[in-house]
Amino acid sequence: MDGTFPNAQEPEFVAFPKMARLARETLVTEKIDGTNAQVWISDDGTDIRAGSRSRWLTYSDDNFGFAKWVMDHRDELLTLGPGRHFGEWWGAGIQRRYGLTEKRFSLFNATRWADERPACCHVVPTLYRGPFSETRIEGALLDLKGAGSVAAPGFMKPEGIVVFHLAGNVGFKRTIEKDEEPKSRALLTPPAPHSDEAGS
Repeated sequence: MDGTFPNAQEPEFVAFPKMARLARETLVTEKIDGTNAQVWISDDGTDIRAGSRSRWLTYSDDNFGFAKWVMDHRDELLTLGPGRHFGEWWGAGIQRRYGLTEKRFSLFNATRWADERPACCHVVPTLYRGPFSETRIEGALLDLKGAGSVAAPGFMKPEGIVVFHLAGNVGFKRTIEKDEEPKSRALLTPPAPHSDEAGS
């Protein structure tokens, strides 16, 4: 024996991934209750597509009109640049509706699009940015519950928050209602009735 393992073929070695430190920058944003959406732009910046969470959309197979909206705002959206741009398609006729008479597309990348973005796009509101802090995270959730939605001021039944750990590149969500329940179980319980009007 020469001290090596007697395998004819050496497997690929995979190192254990590095762990991020918890006490690093965290971004807390409002979790908007709509439908997941994405805008894809080709590398040469000339082609554009609309997608949902799980599929590409077309006029004949749309998701609350998102494909049509993307094509109607094609020139503006192309200024986002090549790549995939994820966000929430929300507002009139979608989930909580938020008392809106129109639909909106809010980009998830609040650090990149906070200041400059196409006029047709919104961005999810930032509620806290700083070192990881359970106190600040809990405070952001309580503020949202007490004061209502930041994305749609006056709407008093916001969904919750998203906590994104920048160093770990991972996000977590917390909802104001039924946060302890798995989503599949929560869906079995009908939501409390509410008006489409803001402030109800």
